[in-house]
Formats: sequence, C-alpha cells, structure tokens
Amino acid sequence: MAGEFAEEKKVGGVKILSTGNVKPKKPTGRKECQLVTFDLPYLAFYYNQKLIIYKSGEDFDGIVEKLKDGLAVVLEEFHQLAGKLDKDEDGVFKVVYDDDMEGVEVVAAAAEEVEVAELTAEQGTSKFKELLPYNGILNLEGLHKPLLAVQVTKLKDGVVIGCAFNHAILDGTSTWHFMSAWSEICSGSSATVATPPFLDRTKARNTRVKLDLSQPSDAPEHAKSASSNGAAKTLREKVFKFSGSAVDQIKSRVNAGGSKPFSTFQSLSAHVWSAVTRARELKPEEYTVFTVFADCRKRLEPKMPESYFGNLIQAIFTVTAAGLILSNPIEFGADLIRTAIESHDAKAIDARNTEWETKPIIFQFKDAGVNCVAVGSSPRFKVYDVDFGWGKPESVRSGLNNRFDGMVYLYPGKDGGRSIDVEISLEDDALKRLEKDKEFLMEI
Repeated sequence: MAGEFAEEKKVGGVKILSTGNVKPKKPTGRKECQLVTFDLPYLAFYYNQKLIIYKSGEDFDGIVEKLKDGLAVVLEEFHQLAGKLDKDEDGVFKVVYDDDMEGVEVVAAAAEEVEVAELTAEQGTSKFKELLPYNGILNLEGLHKPLLAVQVTKLKDGVVIGCAFNHAILDGTSTWHFMSAWSEICSGSSATVATPPFLDRTKARNTRVKLDLSQPSDAPEHAKSASSNGAAKTLREKVFKFSGSAVDQIKSRVNAGGSKPFSTFQSLSAHVWSAVTRARELKPEEYTVFTVFADCRKRLEPKMPESYFGNLIQAIFTVTAAGLILSNPIEFGADLIRTAIESHDAKAIDARNTEWETKPIIFQFKDAGVNCVAVGSSPRFKVYDVDFGWGKPESVRSGLNNRFDGMVYLYPGKDGGRSIDVEISLEDDALKRLEKDKEFLMEI
C-alpha cells in the first residue's frame, strides 16, 4: 500500500481528511495489455462514476482501513485498475501496471451535515458532485492519472463510496465484477478473488490500431446540452422506480398483440422511448433514435467469458420518426428495438469493428444521436449485493459524467424481484412533462 497524507481542506460542504494511494498487496512486476477496438472509441468519454450510499454506524476510520486493505488484495487480480494508459512506439494504446506506479487514488472525506435521506431522494445529481472523484476528467487523461479513483465520505448517519473508473479500460460488467470481488473480500466472505478477471483482450479482438490523439481542450458542461438552434438547455435527472408488478404490466401490455414475446428489457425500453418522445413534444416528422450499449461477450464467436475484463460493448442504434412511435401501438417501438438487438450478431460486430479500424472515430459521450434515448447499465447487475460488511446499499446511482439529454441508466430495484429503477436525464421541461405522464408512471 502506498503512503497517505492528511489534507484537511474543504471542497464546498465536504472536508477532505486524507489522500493516498493503494497498490496491489503483493508485487506483480510489469504487466502490459494492448487496448483493442472495443476499448478505443471511449477514450474521449469521461471517467464512469458510481455512487453507492450506505447506512452505517460503524467507526469511519475502521471502514476506510477495511476498504483499503480489501482493495490491496483485490488489486492483485485486477492490477490493470492500479495502472496507467500508455502508448507504444507505434502509437497503439495499452494499459500498463508496474510496481513503481502509485496505484489507485483513495480519498477519505466527511460531510457530517448530510443525511443518507438527502442523497436517496432520487432527484438530480447536484448533491453528488463533491462526493465523487474525477468530475469532468476524460479517459484520455489516464495517461497520467490513476485509472481508478475512490472517495469514501462520512455522512451524518452513513457512508458513501464514490468511484471513478476509466471507461477506456472497462465496461459495466467488468465494473460490477470488480466491485463484487472487492466487497466480498472486505466482508470476509472470500479471502481471495473468487472469479479472477479474464485479462487477455486480444482474445476478443487482436488488431493493432494506431491513434494520434491529443487531449481535447474543451471542458464539459454537466448541466447543459445544446439544442438544435444552438441555445443551452438545462438538464435534470430523476429516478423512476418501477415495482415488479408495474414491470409485469408494461411487459403484458407490450406483448398483448404479438405471437413472439418481447423480453422485459425490450418492453421497458419501448415504454421509456415512447414516453420520452411524448414528453419532448417532437413533430411527427422529426427523427428519434434509440441506442443500447449491448454486451457482446455472448455474441462473439467464440464467446468470451462473463469475467472478460475490459470493454466488450457496442452501441446498437435504431431510428424512426416520432410520429410513427406515437401513432402506432407500443409494440412497434419494441419490435424496432428487438430487431436491432437480434441482428447484432458476431458477423455484425466484426463488420462494425473492421469499419472502425479502417477509419477510427473517437466518440464523445453525447454522440448517441438526435432526440436520442440511450440505455446504459443493466438491471442484471447485482448492485445491491455489494456489501462491504456493514449492510446492503440504500441506493446506487450514476455520477455526473457522461450525461446528456436522453441518457438512461437501468438498475435493479432495491426491493429485488423484477423491480427496476430507471434513471433518466432530460431537458427540464420534458422531464416535468414526463413526471406527470400517467401512462408512463404506471403504479409508481
């Protein structure tokens, strides 16, 4: 474990108590792994932030030490998170870890006037900013910044863990694999990583792509996005909690007229796409895009293991006119989504990769499409099982980074079963209309 120094200073309402770094407990030597075509498009995204909120009366210093000790153990297997980005002599990006590197950045902080209930109100993200590391930090900055930063903050009646992961080296599946392994070690349910990460990215794609990138100079505007006429629009976020019975009702409604059943994801996605299109009050001829960041682990040939560590996602797009979404039965949108997802097989994935390698395009986080609804995360991630030894989370939220008008994060509901939380970022007026849309809200 690297050294730590006290830094007693205030950032807004949060007092920084100490800053340090954590390295793998055992020396690993130098490890290198080439970034592949699945990773590289995300270099101009921002660090992916997750906020996990807990009720806890345990000793805060003991919590911090337990987290650091467990982190040092889990990093023995997940050593890439303790490394940095680098480029070889040909300009090919790679992730490198060496025992001389400082490791993961860990900050201990206090916001003792803040109660858990204030953070679980499910409205907005402005209160999260000082509880999360690396706001507005691009993945490309991983050339000289740690690839994982953690902030542990003491609340009046709990603790919050804010994490920032470099999105150029891992996706959501890998993120929650790591978080589960870390919590299992801290809670004592496992002494070592039960399912080690599969670290050889070249098994998924072994093409060397040379990139000449410099860091963009423009800073992000987290609370604003540009409208079609160039004016700024204020974004707002809200979590809509759908009970298991509400999800069942949505699925039953979408499947009422068809012979081939739609999945829960396809049904809920169509429900959200239709409601957001209504809330935006689009003209019938205006296009609307639905985007899903799909896991390709089981789509590739040969298939990759669930433990594959890295990015193994691709954005799948489908587009239609707003008038067609709103004038047709709900299964119209569901069918568009299903067709796009089912057609994205190994052949389509390979064609997309080959096209990108011929003419690499580095995406920005807001490039998902016009009037877009873009779905990330997954209700399959077991986020409420991340128990470090003081109980299950009260809430799990995404941070401020990588948000734009139409970004949707799906999480399992805290109550379990088939319940799903839908976290939506929308232009303020549209979100106000969505909040009053009885057809969308169902039983919530």
